[in-house]
Amino acid sequence: MNNPVISGAGYILVHVPNIMMEAGTTQLLEKDNAKSDYYQKAFEHIRDFESALAYAPNQVYIGNITPDELNNVERPWYENLLKDPKRFGPFGEILPEDEFFGLMASSDSFDLVVLEEGFSKEIKDKLSNHPLMTEEELGRIKTGAKIQTIEELVYEHDAIPLRYNNQIVGCVKKAHDRDENLNAHTMLENTATKASAYLALKHMIKNAQIAAQDIDYIIECSEEACGDMNQRGGGNFAKAIGELANCSNATGADIRGFCAAPAHAIVNAAALVSAGIFKKVAVVAGGAVAKLGMNGRDHVHKGLPLLEDMLGGFALLIGENDGKNPVIRTETIGRHTIGTGSSPQAVIQSIVYDPLDKLGYKAEDIDKFAPELQNPEITESAGAGNVPEANYKMIAALAVRRGEIERADMTSFVEEHGMPGFAPTQGHIPSGVPYVGFARDAILQGKMKKVMIIGKGSLFLGRMTNQFDGISFIMEKNPGITQKAAKPAEDVSKYLAEAFREFADYLKTRGESDGSQ
Repeated sequence: MNNPVISGAGYILVHVPNIMMEAGTTQLLEKDNAKSDYYQKAFEHIRDFESALAYAPNQVYIGNITPDELNNVERPWYENLLKDPKRFGPFGEILPEDEFFGLMASSDSFDLVVLEEGFSKEIKDKLSNHPLMTEEELGRIKTGAKIQTIEELVYEHDAIPLRYNNQIVGCVKKAHDRDENLNAHTMLENTATKASAYLALKHMIKNAQIAAQDIDYIIECSEEACGDMNQRGGGNFAKAIGELANCSNATGADIRGFCAAPAHAIVNAAALVSAGIFKKVAVVAGGAVAKLGMNGRDHVHKGLPLLEDMLGGFALLIGENDGKNPVIRTETIGRHTIGTGSSPQAVIQSIVYDPLDKLGYKAEDIDKFAPELQNPEITESAGAGNVPEANYKMIAALAVRRGEIERADMTSFVEEHGMPGFAPTQGHIPSGVPYVGFARDAILQGKMKKVMIIGKGSLFLGRMTNQFDGISFIMEKNPGITQKAAKPAEDVSKYLAEAFREFADYLKTRGESDGSQ
């Protein structure tokens, strides 16, 4: 069986403290809460770009250090910043907010993003030095408007301000006077998702060394959803993002599944490639503005910086077996079914051990498990504990119950087969996918053979079901293309001639032919 492969990856972060304060859900709720002084205090806890850049988990996300190397950085990581951090990494980059405003303007198809004329020129000049920006993309950034026009849009027409260095430098307008699904806040959320996914896709295309036109299909799997009052989440981010990246031969659609959506999207992409429907499928996702500063109350209360000031994005390329890149074992997909139940043991059995059992593998055969990889410095202070560690302990505990490891070996199992969390709490971003790039590199380099990517989701948040969700797949070293090559035409002709002669001899022995034919 020729399984599809993962042949490219791109990861980006965008530092957006001003968008966080203007549009993050927690901040919006607290801003209008007369009994809370959080919103005023929060400004004192905002990080500058240099601090966000030097924050070790962020450097892991773009591939400059590995998750295992993160274990060697003393905690708290926000106090032990890395020396000489890099903006660009093997997987992508960390983009500053002012340049992101320019990228949003370049991504805007309906003149909803308005930049101040001086800022527009400044940021266009700045982005002209970006290694991935083209003249066409720079040309989409409009000349800009006078600050008086922007202030009028903000204060009289419900536009959302874009601030930088304590000044309004632009705004995002509403797209309809009465449709709340096209209001300015939603347009800001959707444009930020589109722009961040677009940047991740561009990095993936570069890293995979392909042309944008080689991509046949795009699956978008972020936590946002675009649409108007008649269809709300029925819109299509995938084609909008592909249009920006010049993927002119691609079509596509969106997949939604809360935190597990990326894993669902990868499995769907693998199926499309395996079926021969498409040869190269890009799985992409941009950031979720609503999740910015989500645990801000706890961070401010405990004296931490506002660590949830990063939008996250990623893009992966799923393609036909090339005999080289790691394969996705499509014949064994872990899945939390409707009848599975929600107990931790039932969840881990269904998405971790059932697919392993199908292949005859044990837990120790998997070099690394990549479940929910949330940064523990974000979640611990909010009372949610160390989420990745809790997942690894559950996997190890079930391995003990199954007799695969000894109880005394649980700690060493977690250390060997797990990793520290490093992903921003962007909902869909942490569940497994941040490690795919590392897993691909390690397998290609011969450092690993098997990695399990685990997506988990909380469907009950939508108030339509109390169910949990989970889906997983195994990345494995490519065994090579197993399909036998066809014989050359001359060999086939020779073979057929010999077969006919043998058959004629056989008939002759039975007296059914005189051998003349």
